[in-house]
Amino acid sequence: MLAACGSDEAGRPTLNWYNFPDDSGALQKAADRCSQASGGRYSISYNKLPRAADGQRQQLVRRLAAEDDSLDILGLDVTWAAEFAEARWIREWTGKAKQEAVEGTLRVPLQTSTWKGKLYAVPYNTNTQLLWYRKDLVPKPPRTWAEMLDMAGTLAREGKPHFVEIQGAQYEGLTVWFNTLINSAGGSILNASATEPSLGPPAVRAAGIMRDLANSPAADPSLSNQMEDQNRLAMESGVAAFELNYPFVYPSMRANNPELFKNFRWAPYPRVDANRPARPTIGGIDLAVSAYSRHPDLAFEAALCLRNRENQLTAALEGGLPPTLRALYDDPAFMKEYPFSGEVLAALESASVRPITPVYQNVSIAVSHTLSPPSGIEPESSVATIREQIDDALRSEGVIP
Repeated sequence: MLAACGSDEAGRPTLNWYNFPDDSGALQKAADRCSQASGGRYSISYNKLPRAADGQRQQLVRRLAAEDDSLDILGLDVTWAAEFAEARWIREWTGKAKQEAVEGTLRVPLQTSTWKGKLYAVPYNTNTQLLWYRKDLVPKPPRTWAEMLDMAGTLAREGKPHFVEIQGAQYEGLTVWFNTLINSAGGSILNASATEPSLGPPAVRAAGIMRDLANSPAADPSLSNQMEDQNRLAMESGVAAFELNYPFVYPSMRANNPELFKNFRWAPYPRVDANRPARPTIGGIDLAVSAYSRHPDLAFEAALCLRNRENQLTAALEGGLPPTLRALYDDPAFMKEYPFSGEVLAALESASVRPITPVYQNVSIAVSHTLSPPSGIEPESSVATIREQIDDALRSEGVIP
């Protein structure tokens, strides 16, 4: 009822913040802090979206298409800003609000909030993958994919744990894997203006690496069905030597397998070419202001508060969400909880983003469907299929249903 009427019992406007369901309590703390810091001018109600990203997007799209004015601040996946901006569902950040949003924020996360040279959201948190490995099996981590597959093959011949855990199921994680490899090989899925496919030889190399892993001893038998959490569980069970995954695996290993944790180490994401740094794909959430909010000025102010230094640090320490503010990577509390903070920062500074386009959902589907299962990839023909399907997606009109 309070959300429906748009104000609380004290008559203050209630700003409805819709974001992913956070089990750590960090997002609720941010809402409470910012409500108190407003000095009675507004309160923030944290509303949890569905757990799956597709469900989150579907709920927001349906309500925004209906011009629902009870939505104020929106937690967008980093691939949604262009689509929502093109549909005129979210407001551009300008003036002082834009200046505060950009100041001190990492460059690559800001790219996910930008469409046609305009800022449509402010990065709340980010994420990137590292290479996680067992030091008792691999004294020195591999620098390249070729080295990693060679090491896995040697471990297999010795009868030791040797799997490389990575996201091979037919979903967004498979697109992220391909996007990381193609950017690491010096290419991209779309051209710089996002008007046509780019792909080319780097895409063929990327698809070839995926196929080679899938058909090698390094492949987990469940590769074609695995997502991030299945990778985590496999590593914790002791059957794997390597894992490409997000930092959430570190506290999980510490809690679930303390003995194995003693040899659990991290390293930069493997390179495609030894002389070219890897460009892992970033994730995260951007905060946008609904075009239909009845309190847009307050919503911009509140969004900046929700992602300020204190709240980003809480989200990192309690929720495991890497911050987008550069200064926090030098914060002693963050560095203690994230002993791999230097590697995360280095990855973020050289990271890649997924194609920025209003039809990203179709682009992602074209990639993940064509490359599934990874063992069946035919690099040249698979890339040709992806190119054709992306070209069709880019020529379509309107917003993806």
